[in-house]
Amino acid sequence: MRTHDKSIEAFSQASTIIPGGVNSPVRAFRSVNGKPIFVASGSGSHMTDIDGNTYVDFVCSWGPLILGHADARVVSAIGEAAKKGTSFGAPTEAETELCRLVARMMPSIERLRLVSSGTEAAMSAVRVARGHTGRSLIVKFEGCYHGHADPFLVAAGSGALTLGVPDSKGVTPGCAGDTLTARYNDLSSVADLFAARGSEIAAVIVEPVAGNMGVVPPASGFLEGLRCICSRHGSVLIFDEVITGFRLAKGGAQELYGVRPDLTVLGKIIGGGLPVGAFGGKREIMQCIAPLGPVYQAGTLSGNPVAVAAGLATLSAVGTTPGFHAALEKKAARLAEGLARQAKAAGCRVCINRVGSMMTVFFADAVTDFASAKRSDTQKYARFFHASLESGIYLAPSQFEAAFVSAAHTDEDIDRAIAASAGAFAAAQPA
Repeated sequence: MRTHDKSIEAFSQASTIIPGGVNSPVRAFRSVNGKPIFVASGSGSHMTDIDGNTYVDFVCSWGPLILGHADARVVSAIGEAAKKGTSFGAPTEAETELCRLVARMMPSIERLRLVSSGTEAAMSAVRVARGHTGRSLIVKFEGCYHGHADPFLVAAGSGALTLGVPDSKGVTPGCAGDTLTARYNDLSSVADLFAARGSEIAAVIVEPVAGNMGVVPPASGFLEGLRCICSRHGSVLIFDEVITGFRLAKGGAQELYGVRPDLTVLGKIIGGGLPVGAFGGKREIMQCIAPLGPVYQAGTLSGNPVAVAAGLATLSAVGTTPGFHAALEKKAARLAEGLARQAKAAGCRVCINRVGSMMTVFFADAVTDFASAKRSDTQKYARFFHASLESGIYLAPSQFEAAFVSAAHTDEDIDRAIAASAGAFAAAQPA
């Protein structure tokens, strides 16, 4: 039996100074009826908590660590950069190098700007789209998450044509009213919005593969349909590839599905575990940004040299390692197939959605959108999560998040996770 006494005490202490004891809500383990483990270190595919328990980590810092924890190339790059200075607030050549590398990997990006987070990148991309089009409204999809900026904290109303209502206190109705919400994988809901308000819609922003309601792949023709609708109405199509960028293919989901957005939002892997985000796309849109144009965007730590070094090391490894994504696909497919076998053997009804090296085990029938994701049995997932944790397998402490396979995961790690899932699926079943 694993003990977590030190983590429990650490959480108690954190709760006296940090709201909820955590600096991001999902870390609190509330959705799985538990208290968080506090991490001491990570190496490769493994993570160790302050009680000395070691886990095979399938969260990977929520996706950035595609090379695993403390990859030697990334750690070396960070150290060398830090020796020269941690921040300048002035241009460095490394910023240009990282931007050129990103543009080579994602040809839809002709110009881009570095920021410090995915939230900042998404917020900035929408502002640029509005400045470029001279329109105010944006369309987002129920269940897709684009960070915690005010325009994105909106849930669907009573119908596809309903204006957004705030999904968080502190978001004004006026701000939420500029966000229209459609149903993911439902082109007709998008078409209805454009039929009613098309001349006012600046942009459609979408996760090309949803990752924040759990993993939900795009239906056949969905992304292509969005491209056609936006082109027809002169609206900007924004792909939020904070999760999928460089993970599903060298060029992200847009390469995998062959659909070219006008703007792309990046984060996570682009920083190799350090805080980096980026947004970019067509030259004529990006030239609206100050100092070239009237759309203002700035950041003291944008292009931070230490974070840029980590991103360069990570993307260089992803882009130059032969068969990198094929190897990830093979490992992730074997994991998903093994989990499905164990679930069936335990008599546990699940739906496993996977695209490349990201997947979610839903305790539900087929999940194709937010409505079907919400029908998942979260109590079963909580029992599954805790049984997995006890067996040394660290999964997302939420039914509505993704699991990630990294280059550091070994065949032994995959076998261990599959074996552990037999007891975890059994534990998920009601007594």
